[in-house]
Amino acid sequence: MEQMQYTQLGRTGLKVSRLVLGTMNFGPHTGETDSHVIMDAALDAGINFFDTANVYGWGPDKGRTEEIIGSWFAQGGGRRDKVVLATKCYGSMQTDDGPVWPNNDKLSAVNIRRAVEASLKRLGTDYIDVYQFHHVDRATPWEEIWQAIDVLVKQGKILYAASSNHAGWHIAQANETAARLGMLGLVSEQCLYNLTERRAEMEVIPAARAYGLGVIPWSPLGGGLLGGALRKAASGGGTRSLAALERTKISREQIERYEKLCDKRDLEPGEVALAWLLAQPGVTGPIVGPRDLAQLESAVRAVGLELGEELLAELDEIFPGPGPSPEAFAW
Repeated sequence: MEQMQYTQLGRTGLKVSRLVLGTMNFGPHTGETDSHVIMDAALDAGINFFDTANVYGWGPDKGRTEEIIGSWFAQGGGRRDKVVLATKCYGSMQTDDGPVWPNNDKLSAVNIRRAVEASLKRLGTDYIDVYQFHHVDRATPWEEIWQAIDVLVKQGKILYAASSNHAGWHIAQANETAARLGMLGLVSEQCLYNLTERRAEMEVIPAARAYGLGVIPWSPLGGGLLGGALRKAASGGGTRSLAALERTKISREQIERYEKLCDKRDLEPGEVALAWLLAQPGVTGPIVGPRDLAQLESAVRAVGLELGEELLAELDEIFPGPGPSPEAFAW
């Protein structure tokens, strides 16, 4: 495999790989044994940043993904020490269809404490490196959130706090409040960002860069659209990815142009999409969720792929970004 590259996570001293191993498929789509194989291969490839969430496993199996990671850590061999572990809280962990019990979700100090303790137990570890708020909680003030985080940091149960799916002004509000309280604040933002979805460039990424947050894009292949969807459809597959076209403003013609451009350069579409993200200012590393070793190997190859200014310009022409704010919506 290609040599892995590393960078600092935002303004912190923490060194992380330029690819983040996403584990959302572990449990629902990839069994425990195969998940362990993928995690071992990721470590062998130099990937040290693993991302999960307490709700992964979904439905009645919420928490299952964290359990699979925990059973992998339990095999020893320095696995836990080598991994920068990130998980999340926000959603309810109830596994039945009844009403959500009060204080069983969101970002109250009560739920953050409960969620951390439950994740630690499932993961079989005594600390979480990066604890992420999976979504914005408009009902809980940042002062309360940071009070809960401060206690957990002092207890040694988490090391850093981070956000996911937050707007630029939420990032500003969070870190201004943290600064006022003498705390480190958010160290990274995990957001939807890829060639087909570039709205994060308007305010989220500028805010993250201004406040020293690393940017961790999720869905780097646009739901599979950027992974050679038309090529796969022609050979009898890729129907799930093509269905994503109906949920976006991206046209089939754009995807056709993209795949033709990749073919002309003799490049794999999925690797180009990842390499494009790695070339964007502020990006720490995209989350990749391989279901098998072949997908993992392809993602690792993207780290060493240099696209060049000409190709980057052609990609911008096919998938133009919104431009910075406020110019994107004002003079």
